Amino acid sequence: MVMPYHYLSLVLLATSVAAFSITSPLHSTQKHGSPFVPRLSSSTLLSAKPGDFEYALIFDCDGVIIETEELHRLAYNAAFKAAGLQIDGEPVEWSVAYYDVLVNTVGGGKGKMFYHFRNTTGAFPMSEDGSKQAPETPDEQQALIDSLQDNKTELYKSLIEEKAVPRPGVIELMDAAIADPKVAVGVCSASTKAAVTKVLAVTLGEERRNKLDVCILGDDVSRLKPDPLIYATAAERLQIDPKRCVVVEDSLIGLKSAKGAGMKCLITYTKGTSKEDFYANGADAKVPEIASSGVTFEGIFGPLRESGLDSSILDGIKD
Repeated sequence: MVMPYHYLSLVLLATSVAAFSITSPLHSTQKHGSPFVPRLSSSTLLSAKPGDFEYALIFDCDGVIIETEELHRLAYNAAFKAAGLQIDGEPVEWSVAYYDVLVNTVGGGKGKMFYHFRNTTGAFPMSEDGSKQAPETPDEQQALIDSLQDNKTELYKSLIEEKAVPRPGVIELMDAAIADPKVAVGVCSASTKAAVTKVLAVTLGEERRNKLDVCILGDDVSRLKPDPLIYATAAERLQIDPKRCVVVEDSLIGLKSAKGAGMKCLITYTKGTSKEDFYANGADAKVPEIASSGVTFEGIFGPLRESGLDSSILDGIKD
């Protein structure tokens, strides 16, 4: 197995500078203040820098901060319907069961659509209710996927505005980490910047989201989960040993990404991911929900601080 630091050096050479440059206002490397106090302004010298953190707590977004997968599915189906997609005269539509498969197989929305048309159906769809022929060249296929993703994102943002509610216990866990100046807090999501920005704005609020020390999104990296790049990038940006990072994920591809980067991983599974064998794939702990399971900040980081980085976390709580 490739060691984490070796892997980091490789991915940094292979990835463009743009992949590590976050233009989103969500990104910050400022030191934590007390809960709900805005961080330093951009004109103020930073009192903490990457490398000052002893540990990091990094959250996935979809399925972890909020159960968004059904909203994603509805938005994709609405985008397919708006484009009039058809294959063999039948409309393109993703069922709940099939979308669960996609969630546990492919990272990113465009990846899911390419997988569906290339692997599941073996054909790209006609559009405009069958009046426009299916794309044939790679450029035409990419253009269709890009258009569908753009419309899906707008539809999804509208659904988030109406229905977004954080999963129980996530905000409390995040606040406890933010209150500790030695623990970096971040979000790493394979979703697009536009989609994640909307979710974080609605669920976290502006002040809390501005306290994130790192935010790496699908637009910022060249390879998506289950590739480890997104988490390796976060560790590099924070200048922290991946072994000191704990990731909160909900899916198998997210788990593989975190473990591939050399990090510990807590799974908060959802209805769509509950049947996956997370422990067989290296999960350090899994629970159905943070709040009802009694997951606490101290339960995660207490053992690491007291007994070392190889310590087990959440003993007596995890499934």
